[in-house]
Amino acid sequence: MQRPFKVLGIQQIAIGGPSKEKLRTLWVDMFGLEVTSTFVSERENVDEDICAMGSGPFKVEVDLMQPLDPEKKPAVHATPLNHVGLWIDDLPKAVEWLGAKGVRFAPGGIRKGAAGFDITFLHPKGNEEFPIGGEGVLIELVQAPPEVVSAFAKLAAQ
Repeated sequence: MQRPFKVLGIQQIAIGGPSKEKLRTLWVDMFGLEVTSTFVSERENVDEDICAMGSGPFKVEVDLMQPLDPEKKPAVHATPLNHVGLWIDDLPKAVEWLGAKGVRFAPGGIRKGAAGFDITFLHPKGNEEFPIGGEGVLIELVQAPPEVVSAFAKLAAQ
């Protein structure tokens, strides 16, 4: 069966640490990224600054995350490179197809993410029922908005 979706590009990387301030020193003060918004979630145990590099449809987020409670899960600071986010042109089709192929998803299903896009996560580890995981890496699939899908289509046509 042909894959019914495309991975368009990197949407984000998420970096966790015990202190957002130390992360900001490097990514904002030294590298010059702009903090575009913040996101706080008790459920996800996270206080994050959403930063940006690049512009337009090729903008990449760098999310700087610290836990609200270092003793609770998820431990967003325990793995410094917390997750990688990929732009997907058709998220529902991707989830359906990947799940049918044995890919394990983290709990939560498709939902609105910190930046307002629909998202879901591939689990870092497979299991008996769903043997394909991220091999230790949490991977976020992010529904690309129409302008991003269009920009990547134009780039691919060149």
